[in-house]
Amino acid sequence: MTAQQVFLFVLLLAVFGMLLWGRVRYDLVAFAALVVATVGGAVPTEQAFVGFGHPATVIIALVLVVSRGLANSGAVEMIARYVIRGTLSLGSHIGIIAAVGAALSGLMNNVAALALLMPVDMEAAAKAKRSPALTLMPLSFATILGGMVTLIGTPPNIVVATFRGEALGEAFGMFDFAAVGLVVALVGILFVALVGWRLLPVERRQYNVREELQDLEGYVAEARVLEDSAIAGERLRDLYPMAEEHDVALLGLVRAGKRLPGFARRETVRAGDFVVIEGAAAAMEKFVGTAGLEYASTGGKTAVLSDNQILLEVVVPEGARIQGRSAMDLRLAYRQGVMLLGVSRQGRPFRDRVRRLEIEAGDILLLSGPEDRLPEVASWLGCLPLADRGLQLLQRD
Repeated sequence: MTAQQVFLFVLLLAVFGMLLWGRVRYDLVAFAALVVATVGGAVPTEQAFVGFGHPATVIIALVLVVSRGLANSGAVEMIARYVIRGTLSLGSHIGIIAAVGAALSGLMNNVAALALLMPVDMEAAAKAKRSPALTLMPLSFATILGGMVTLIGTPPNIVVATFRGEALGEAFGMFDFAAVGLVVALVGILFVALVGWRLLPVERRQYNVREELQDLEGYVAEARVLEDSAIAGERLRDLYPMAEEHDVALLGLVRAGKRLPGFARRETVRAGDFVVIEGAAAAMEKFVGTAGLEYASTGGKTAVLSDNQILLEVVVPEGARIQGRSAMDLRLAYRQGVMLLGVSRQGRPFRDRVRRLEIEAGDILLLSGPEDRLPEVASWLGCLPLADRGLQLLQRD
């Protein structure tokens, strides 16, 4: 092997490793690899950015723009909710939602189609009191199958059509793939609706993610100590009986922007400190009210919460806007008027400030905001709301 070949082989392995690692955005990894290959001489300088002007690249970008427009319009969710508005049998549910997903993915990016239909599918599953594990996988397969029907349904179709046009002078048309793709999609949808879901393990069929998430006890939040707080001047360890009474745990103190070492049991609580608490959402809210605290995300002039403030629990899926970022990065409270009160990370501890914590897929967030605005912001964040448990914010004078 020549030195150039070794260089490219090592570069490809490094790119593959970075993609598997998943800590760096895929587009940044790809662009960095292009720059390294160009600097290393593997790619001629004059050819480095030719791919950005290739018709296939432009078409794929335009499809993503159309997909985002459809997502932001809300029309897709409205149609999907209308189609599956009633409680259906499992086979009918899978058949209908799969057909909608396949049709959408023929006109937009299949990942976007799946992301749009997942909340609708989970809501319908919850109404029917069945596990969403039975319907989400068939929906995923259906969006993949639907993408094969049209030219813009999947990037490989666009690439093949473009190269055919360059080689033969005539590219594939919008529905030239339908003769084969439509048959495959219909057979695939029928299979997953009638047979495919039965192949899932029994324990997955009985598993209800919403019920498990409703049993959350592990939110971690921060609450500011006010001048007139009932616990100001007390040692943290002396507050343990109060915490036990409210079924919360005191994890430590934040002072001057820094988390004090350990659990800070012997530290005296001062005005301006932040008490780090862990517990269920309702239990934390009662403790904060009793102790005369205010949540860390609020400002000093908003200690008394208005009547239209509500709590909402959301789960962070893969690809959400907030994934890999913090509430501070998004300036959530300033831009959207919504506060991140707590984070549940499936029992795994963390020491970062809640507002500075880098959110991961699978995290459960406790948000507070205006009743008419909070669902919209949750959608903007790319998060999926959990079932309503009647959580309320207590008014503090």
